[in-house]
Amino acid sequence: MSIKRKIWALPVVSAVIFGLGLAVSAYLSTATLNSIHATESADYPVLDMAKSLTLDVAAVGDALRDAVSEGDKERIGQVGGQAVKLRAKLAAFAAIPGQREQGQRLAKEFDVYYAPALSAARIMLEMEEGDPQATVARMQGALAVLNTDLAKTNEQAQIQFKQGIERSAANVRNALNTSIAVALAVIVCLVAVSHFVVRAIWQQLGGEPEYARQIARAVADGDLSMNIVTEAGDQGSLLAALKDMRAKLGGMVSDIKASAETIQVASAEIAQGNADLAARTESQAGSLDQTARSMDSLTATVRDNAANAGQAHELVVSASSVAVKGGQVVSQVVTTMGEINDSSRRIVDIIGVIDGIAFQTNILALNAAVEAARAGEQGRGFAVVASEVRNLAQRSAAAAREIKQLIGDSVAKVNVGSKLVDEAGLTMGQIVDSVKKVADIMAEISAASQAQSAGIGDIGVAIGSMDQMTQQNSALVEEASAAAESLQEQAVQLGTALAVFKLAQGSAPAMTTVPAARRLALTKAA
Repeated sequence: MSIKRKIWALPVVSAVIFGLGLAVSAYLSTATLNSIHATESADYPVLDMAKSLTLDVAAVGDALRDAVSEGDKERIGQVGGQAVKLRAKLAAFAAIPGQREQGQRLAKEFDVYYAPALSAARIMLEMEEGDPQATVARMQGALAVLNTDLAKTNEQAQIQFKQGIERSAANVRNALNTSIAVALAVIVCLVAVSHFVVRAIWQQLGGEPEYARQIARAVADGDLSMNIVTEAGDQGSLLAALKDMRAKLGGMVSDIKASAETIQVASAEIAQGNADLAARTESQAGSLDQTARSMDSLTATVRDNAANAGQAHELVVSASSVAVKGGQVVSQVVTTMGEINDSSRRIVDIIGVIDGIAFQTNILALNAAVEAARAGEQGRGFAVVASEVRNLAQRSAAAAREIKQLIGDSVAKVNVGSKLVDEAGLTMGQIVDSVKKVADIMAEISAASQAQSAGIGDIGVAIGSMDQMTQQNSALVEEASAAAESLQEQAVQLGTALAVFKLAQGSAPAMTTVPAARRLALTKAA
């Protein structure tokens, strides 16, 4: 368990125990309140009402005696009102939990008493006839029974009320005793938990936190020579861990110092060998670079020739395509001229039909004019219309003849054009054949130039690759030299940084150097 959890355990356990104590106290307080409430709501009302009923019964008897002694007949009616209130109070008494049977019995006994008492008072006041002695005897007997039951009820109510008070007092005493016991248990538990938490934290720390802070500060300052004191058998505390850390860190620093000195010597020798290798690699790279430039110039010349041959081949192929398209266009023109010739003939036929229709319309208009002349004045308007229709028919016939003549001239010209187009088609076919032959020759020239360019290009790529690899080797040698120098600088800086640490006596590392055989191997490799 972590120190944080152990520290938190104390208030958490305290809160839990305190909460349990509060829960027990709340339970006992609730039981006490329930007991007091039961006494207040059940026992006390029974006692109070029993006393009130006894007084009310006596008040009814006193009122009847006063009415008889004073001879006040009107007061008898007031006594009836008191009796009604007393019956209502008896009903309320019977409604109390556990008092139903007793309340009903008291109500019956009151009725048994009240009837002869009222009758005796009325007889004595001469409000009715009867034997007053016998009536009074019945009244006294019933009153004795009623008073006896009221006395028993009052006595039982007092006993129950006293028992309720005693129960409440007992609950209060129990709650007080339990609260004291819970408080003592809480104190004992808190002391035990506090002892456990403090002991666990002390075992985990292994000593005072201030002592651990001083050790950590000394290690942070580079002092690894201090002696850390721990208790006997302490292996898992913070101080024991700090002691192990100081010992292991001292060994690591000692080893690192020895390694840093070795690296410093070796890196100096590697840097010298890399410098010699870099000089020879740069000389080789210069020779390859000059050869590569010569091959690049030759490759560029051959590539230009191949490119020119390829362009000429593309132009010839393009001319061939254009010639083929021209032949196709001429063929389409021939076809179109034939279609135009056919359409012109059809137009001539249609114009002939239009001319016939105009001739017939002229005849019909002439007949209509004759009929209109016969009709005299009534057909004059129709004659005018017929004349206009005849004029239009004549104009249509004249226009049709002119169009027919124009179409005839067009057909003749189209025939001449068709013959010329046929001759142009034959010429275009010859041109296409010649262009195809030139394209084949140029394709062979272009293929040969491309093959020659590819061969020279491969040679140039090989030389360029050799040059690139040589340059990369030179760059790698320079990087290795720079890395060796950087390694030497880092080794010096590491030695300077490690000088901050103070080691215990006897733990300083021995000076190490690079063996002679290893230095010789490094020199040959360079």
